Amino acid sequence: MRRSAILLILLLLACRSGIPAGLKYYWNSDPRSLDPALSTDVPTGEAVTLLFDNLTEFDTEGRLVPGLATGWSASTNGMTWTFRLRRGVTFHNGAAVDVAAIYGSLRRALRMGKQGGRVWPLLPIDGAAAVVDSGAPDLRGFRTINDSTIAFTLTRPLNIFPKLLAMPVAAIVPTPVPDDFGEAPIGSGPWQFVSWSHDDLLVFARNEHYWRGPALADTLRVRIIPEVFTQGAEYESGRLSVVEIPGGETERWQGTHRAELQQRTAIRAWYVAINTRRGPLADVRIRQALNHAVNIPAILERVMHNRGTLAAGSIPPGLDGYDATRPRYAYDPDLARKLLREAGHADDLHFELWRSPRAEFARIAQAIQADLEKVGITIDIVERDAATARAAARSGKADLFLADWYADYPDGENFTYPLFHSSNAGTGGNYAFLKEAVLDSLLVRTRTTTDSNEKVQLLRRIDARVFDLAPWIFCWFPTDMWAMRPDVRGWSYPLVFTGQRWTGVSTVP
Repeated sequence: MRRSAILLILLLLACRSGIPAGLKYYWNSDPRSLDPALSTDVPTGEAVTLLFDNLTEFDTEGRLVPGLATGWSASTNGMTWTFRLRRGVTFHNGAAVDVAAIYGSLRRALRMGKQGGRVWPLLPIDGAAAVVDSGAPDLRGFRTINDSTIAFTLTRPLNIFPKLLAMPVAAIVPTPVPDDFGEAPIGSGPWQFVSWSHDDLLVFARNEHYWRGPALADTLRVRIIPEVFTQGAEYESGRLSVVEIPGGETERWQGTHRAELQQRTAIRAWYVAINTRRGPLADVRIRQALNHAVNIPAILERVMHNRGTLAAGSIPPGLDGYDATRPRYAYDPDLARKLLREAGHADDLHFELWRSPRAEFARIAQAIQADLEKVGITIDIVERDAATARAAARSGKADLFLADWYADYPDGENFTYPLFHSSNAGTGGNYAFLKEAVLDSLLVRTRTTTDSNEKVQLLRRIDARVFDLAPWIFCWFPTDMWAMRPDVRGWSYPLVFTGQRWTGVSTVP
């Protein structure tokens, strides 16, 4: 009998006894798939991180570290990236992780783009778009130098390229891929797939032959628990190793589980996008007035229990480009009224604020509505499901759109170029439809420079310029809070969701 089958039997017996085995985690929803090429949601991305390896990876602190590549370097012009490969790595079925598997994985992911894959991290490679659009047989930007060295030629210089290869879609899979791969995957990562009961439970066993050494724990069980209060109750009953603490529960958990809590400022931004192409909102004075009219510190305190860092730009703390000394827009209704009068709109403005049904968004939207009413601005709140609200923002239909932006990779570029370059207006993430030639030029230079010091200075200039242009009502960068059971050791909440692989986590009696 295969080891995984024996392990599954033992796990089932443990569950029947009421004592879950190994490490116990959860996701809010079922993964879309366990196939890296279809990793378009957070649960799928986290599953891919457990099961597969990438050329590069992020650690829990968001640092880029070697994966299947032991090192990498860029050409002088930034157009070619060369990667040195790790030798002796095998998939869970014993097959070698070699150059052919790396090439086959990336080409396969691109070919699956029309099946709903999220392929944009691979599109900078020369020829990648042709594989997606026309099914080109070869990825011409991929070159094999020898059996332990590969090179990528890009369509233009891109200093974040190694970070893009750490994203789930770039995980390496066997070639050829077995049938039903999304339901029963085979990777080379620290955990092997055991079973998946949809909308209920996924079970992983440690890979005894993992190239970094086997995980400390035998098993990792991931339950699907959508309801946050159920998550907390399961943690307190000992059936989860860790749990996220919702904002409204902050004080209770600080009072009852203080020693078990850990928190950190997330690389995530909460904001209200202001559609700069809709009537009066094209006037920067109106947009600045909105920022001065809304009491963001009070909303952060009442709704989020002060779990956040007030924003004076779009780049979060901890990333290059963040400026902790920049004064934010002060809550000043009188100054807001003055700006409105100067713009010729003292008391005639009427906007729609679109949002999804999230409970926090409902309270934030109501507070914004009340504050803006005090300066003569009428706000109609439009609640729709998340997909519909986002579609309205992308199409330019929404005047204002309450949103948050999660980092795909830890870089100030990820909080500037997608959100404010004119080429990304609407569908690309620029829900403000901001367009300014000087800003566009700075954003492109930030991505293409090969000088890391210049990049830092460019990011600071961009963040300051964005703040002055006020395409958002700048809110805050949230503080995440998690609890870890007293019998668990070695776990920390990762800065990027793919940064925690659970290999150094264990339980003690």
